Amino acid sequence: MNHSANINHHAVLRARVALLGSGKPSVRERVAAYRVLVRVSPLAYLPLLSAALWKYSRYEFAHQPEIALALRAESVDAARRMCALEPGRSDLLVTALTHYRELLIVMDRQEELRAVEEEITRAVSDER
Repeated sequence: MNHSANINHHAVLRARVALLGSGKPSVRERVAAYRVLVRVSPLAYLPLLSAALWKYSRYEFAHQPEIALALRAESVDAARRMCALEPGRSDLLVTALTHYRELLIVMDRQEELRAVEEEITRAVSDER
């Protein structure tokens, strides 16, 4: 089966126009566009998606920690996918995990926090 058969080309075009339009898109608009474009060009858009999700969680959902945590978890997932495609990108994963960890501390989610800290340690040692 052709990979492009699963891609909505109109959605891809709209996402590219949103990013390249005359004004600077909001972080919400960038997240929406990157979510579409990552299916077409994961190496190009996974790092952008990961960073945009963290910003989105911080600026739009600081007062809603559960939503912010879900967005940061998605940011970590994007970083993990990037590392799987390009193993040298563990710095992206460490950054995403650190932001996720920050919110876990605030929310006092100790069990998840320990697992994230272990993953950060593994990712840092893989970087060397």
